[in-house]
Parts: sequence; structure tokens; C-alpha cells
Amino acid sequence: MQYLLMLYSNENGWSQMTPAEQEQGVAAYGAYTQALKTAGVLVGSNRLQNSTTATTVHVADGKSQVLDGPYVDSKEQLAGYYLIDVPDLDAALAWTARCPGASHGTIEVRPVWSM
Repeated sequence: MQYLLMLYSNENGWSQMTPAEQEQGVAAYGAYTQALKTAGVLVGSNRLQNSTTATTVHVADGKSQVLDGPYVDSKEQLAGYYLIDVPDLDAALAWTARCPGASHGTIEVRPVWSM
């Protein structure tokens, strides 16, 4: 079953890190991604640009409303995702606990509804 791991974090946190801390962060995510690949469970992943680049679209009464920026204002923003294919929720949660993002943000785990 596929699960989407949505990584939420304070997007300003990266700029507040030292170059050494940033290097450690890149290495930690690289190792995590490689572990997913080695286990054969990684379907896809990507990092998202800052929420200031977001555009929100809402249709009301048949008319599109386009807004610059994210729809909600929150302390943490959607920063990236991993799409994994594992046997069950327990396996998805085990992989989520290993993700570096779990130590500095929040990860929402949601099963994919195959259509």
C-alpha cells in the first residue's frame, strides 16, 4: 500500500542554521532517502519551494479565485514529501520515525487512495 509522508517544518529554520548544521541536514536526508531506495519502498520524493511561491486556486460560483501564497497561515509549512510503498501502516510509521524531519517538524502520514 502506498503512503504519503508529508513533511511540515518552519521554512525559516534552514536559514537560521550554520553551514555545518545545513551540511549535516543534507547528509541525514540523503542517508534516509538512500535507505528507502535500498529497501525498495521509495516511489518518489521531492522538496518544495518556500510557501511564498505558492498560488492558491479556489472556485466559487463557477469563478476561479487565484491568490498568491498558501491558503493557511501556520507555524509550519509543507516542505516536502516522500511517497512510499509498504505493506501496512505500521511499516509506514516505522519509516516515518526514521525520517530526519520528524526531529524538527511534523510528518503527516496518509494512505493513498488508488483510483
